[in-house]
Amino acid sequence: MITASDAREKAILHWLTNDLNLKITQFTSASSDASFRRYFRVQHQQQHYIVMDAPPDKEDTASFIKVAQLFAQAQVNVPDIIQQNPQQGFLLLEDFGSRCLLDQLNDTTVAALYQDALNSLITLQKNIDIHNCELPYYTAELLNTELQLFSDWFLQQQCQLTLTSAQQAIIDQCYTFLIDSALQQAQVCVHRDYHSRNLMHLSANNPGIIDFQDAVIGPVTYDAVSLLRDCYISWSDEQIQNCLQPYYQQLKQTGLIDCDYFQFQRDFDLMGIHRHLKAVGIFSRLNIRDGKSVYLGDIPRTLDYVINISQRYPELTEFYDFLVATVLPASKRAL
Repeated sequence: MITASDAREKAILHWLTNDLNLKITQFTSASSDASFRRYFRVQHQQQHYIVMDAPPDKEDTASFIKVAQLFAQAQVNVPDIIQQNPQQGFLLLEDFGSRCLLDQLNDTTVAALYQDALNSLITLQKNIDIHNCELPYYTAELLNTELQLFSDWFLQQQCQLTLTSAQQAIIDQCYTFLIDSALQQAQVCVHRDYHSRNLMHLSANNPGIIDFQDAVIGPVTYDAVSLLRDCYISWSDEQIQNCLQPYYQQLKQTGLIDCDYFQFQRDFDLMGIHRHLKAVGIFSRLNIRDGKSVYLGDIPRTLDYVINISQRYPELTEFYDFLVATVLPASKRAL
């Protein structure tokens, strides 16, 4: 007997059985993510599917549908949308299984799995025409809004820090520097959350790409740094370089970039600091606002990226000093 534990689950089951005439023999939670979306694995006869539950007052299925079509046309592997009910916020999707890249990564597999992921990324960047895809742009305003997540949710709320005017000036200067770096990079289609939990490990056409609904036009290094300096698993500088250099050569060959490797490395590093400041803010918000304390465990690794990379750039010396002297001790108390 299939049972539902809340009103939306009941509505999903009604849609599947009454509207789509499916005989549901399994209905289990597949995952939830860092939003208000939930996913369920359902079985009809011998076939498994995923149902996305995206409450219309909180999430928009239209962006998921639009980007899924765009990515499929670009010849990267995204789940087929089999049925849709945008009024209620339900989508019936192809099931990529339950093995994400994170579960498969180790020192032996990392090179091949990341090569697959970076090949898919190149395909995406090469095949989507940024002038005709009607995706929003990563503007200075949006970049700044993301950085403020670190200030608002992590520094002020999670760490309970009250900043001096001098400290605030250091942060403002850092944010401006990072935004300027992001905006001067070559612009491509950006998945915006391209990491080991959003890439599913498949036996064919690997990886399967999910959680792409927030895609934008933005900096070329954004997705690569999300992948190679993942908030959920870390690799040595040597391992990262072994993946990054061939990716850079591919970008050059396709004509997507024309900078030298020194500039590309700098862009990659600074984009990573932006990405990780944003992530630390989001992890804090998930804890404070949404009661998802599990993400607090990912903050030390993510903050460590920011500290390690910022010390490599003279423009960020004051910010690095502020992180080491003030933020790190506060974070150890708060976490």
